[in-house]
Amino acid sequence: MLLLRSSSLDATHRIAAAVAMVCRGGDTVVLAGEMGAGKTAFAQGMGQALGIDTPMTSPTYTLVHSYELGRRSPSALHHADLYRLTRTTEVADLGLDELAEYGGLVLVEWGDIVDGAFDDHLTVALSADDVDASTRSIEVSAVGPSWSARWSELERATQEFAQ
Repeated sequence: MLLLRSSSLDATHRIAAAVAMVCRGGDTVVLAGEMGAGKTAFAQGMGQALGIDTPMTSPTYTLVHSYELGRRSPSALHHADLYRLTRTTEVADLGLDELAEYGGLVLVEWGDIVDGAFDDHLTVALSADDVDASTRSIEVSAVGPSWSARWSELERATQEFAQ
């Protein structure tokens, strides 16, 4: 597990950009944390790093927002929000696996509430500091061989934020 610390929104965006540069088409990144922890801000930082210049908002009611990236891999960023879902079957109905299979990068806010829904994935767990509202602790962990193979690359990309 990587333990990272962000002291500002800009630092959170820079950490997200570092993670985005290690991502490839077919990846799933689960964003976990309490309400207001910074999941959407992290997604916005990844989107900016991948060239998305339109405002990214949390897809709480539409469930998935997709952004074409105009490149080979990842070809698109699919930003999902599972906050309102309660069953694994509802998650399966979204077809997030298929979006990843077609070369997209899938970001899933609240993906941790549906245990076992994702195979090979990266989890980014954000938590706000109790004393300083702008500070975030960020724990990054990986499941599966794809992320295990890139773990040292991810460590190098985020080393300036290591705790």
